[in-house]
Amino acid sequence: MFDLDLWNEILSALKKNRLRSFMTAFGVFWGIFMLIIMSGAGRALENGVLDGVRAFATNSAFFWTERTSVPYEGFQRGRRWNYDNTDIQYLRENVNEVEYLSPRLFGWQQNGDNTVRGERTGAFNIYGDYPDYYRIDQWTPVKGRLINEIDVQQKRKVCNIGERVVEVMFGKDEDPIGQYLKISGVYFQVVGVIHPETRINIGGGKKEETIIIPFSTMQTAYNYGDVVHFFSVTAKKGTKVSELEDKLKQILKKRHKIAPDDMQAIGSFNIEKEFVKFSMLFTGIQVLTWIVGIGTLLAGVIGVSNIMLVIIKERTQEIGIQRAIGATPGKIIMHIVAESVFLTVMAGYIGLSLGVGVLEVLNKILESAGEKVFFRNPQVNLAMALSALAVLVISGIFAGLIPAKRAISIKPIDALRDEG
Repeated sequence: MFDLDLWNEILSALKKNRLRSFMTAFGVFWGIFMLIIMSGAGRALENGVLDGVRAFATNSAFFWTERTSVPYEGFQRGRRWNYDNTDIQYLRENVNEVEYLSPRLFGWQQNGDNTVRGERTGAFNIYGDYPDYYRIDQWTPVKGRLINEIDVQQKRKVCNIGERVVEVMFGKDEDPIGQYLKISGVYFQVVGVIHPETRINIGGGKKEETIIIPFSTMQTAYNYGDVVHFFSVTAKKGTKVSELEDKLKQILKKRHKIAPDDMQAIGSFNIEKEFVKFSMLFTGIQVLTWIVGIGTLLAGVIGVSNIMLVIIKERTQEIGIQRAIGATPGKIIMHIVAESVFLTVMAGYIGLSLGVGVLEVLNKILESAGEKVFFRNPQVNLAMALSALAVLVISGIFAGLIPAKRAISIKPIDALRDEG
C-alpha cells in the first residue's frame, strides 16, 4: 500500500485522462460537500431554536382558564371563571410535587399607549409576577435588581423593565434606575433593567418590551381583587411534568366546580413536551441529512466503480502482462482498490474541507448579524468529520472491489490477445 511505484502508476493513470478523472471525482466531492453543508445547517437551526429556550425551566408547566364546555353542579356550559389567591396557598401547601409556583396577572388590554413618562409614551407588555417566576423564565438584571419577596409583601410600586422600554422611555445617557413610569395611570419606580435569557414569552409580544411589577401591587393598584390569570409551576426532581400537569388540573377543577371530564375549561402546556418534540425534530433532520448525503455519495461511488470498470477494460493487456510476469491476484486487487480509494478520498477530502470552510464563512456572517439571527453556529463536530472520512474510505474500497474482481477473472493469455 505504501509502494512508491504503485502510487506513481496511480497518478500516471489519472493524469492520462484528466477530464474523466475530474468528472468521476466530482460525484464523490458533491456528495460529501452536501452532507457537510446540510449537517451544519441542521445543527445551526437546532442551536438557534434551543439557545432561545435553553435557559427556560424544562420541568415547567403553565395553566390558564377557558370557558367551560360541560354543565356541572348547576352551572351551565360556557361559564367564564378565574383562579384566585386561595389557589396559590392551597397548591403550595398541598401539592408536594411542586418546586416553584408563580401566579401571574396580565395588564389591561388597551388600544393605545399604556406607559407615559413626560412627553414619551409607549405600549408594552405589563405583567404582575412573583419573584419565583424568574426561576422559571430566567431574566438577567442589566442594571439594578429583580423584584423580590419584600416588594410583593409590602405591595411596593416598583417595576422591572426590558431593554426596549429603556430605549423608548429614556434618553440615551439617562439612567432609568430610580426614575418613575406612569403605567396605566399608576406611577411605578424602576428598580431594575432586565434582559431575557430565552425567547419564550408567556403572554405574547417581544420580551424586550416587557414591564414586570409585583403581583400583589398589580392586584391592588388596578382593582383585580383576588383574581389570578395564570399559573406557572415547575416539578420537583423525579416528578414528570405531564403527571404534575394532570394532577393540578384535577385539583383546580374540583376547587372551582368544573366537571372532571371537561377538557376545555383549563388551558395548559408544558415545556418538557415541547423539548421532546424539538429533540425528535432535530434528530429526524440529522437522520434525513445522512440519508440524503449518503445517497448522493453513493451515486458518486457508483460512478467511480463504473469508471474503474471502463479503466480495467482499457488496461486488459497491461493486466495480462503483469499477470504473465508474475504479478499475484492480490497485487492486482491492491493496485485497483488503491486507485479507487485514492480517487474517492481525494475528492471527498476536498468536499469535506470546502464544506467546513463554507460553514465557517457563514458562521462569521451570522455572528456579525447579532443575537436576532435564527441560525447559530453552523458547524460539524469532530465525530461527524471522522465518520465522513470513514465512509469515504469504505466507499472507495467497495468502489474498487468489483472492478478488481473483474480484473483478476481475466486469464493472462486472453488478456494478452485483447486488442483493447
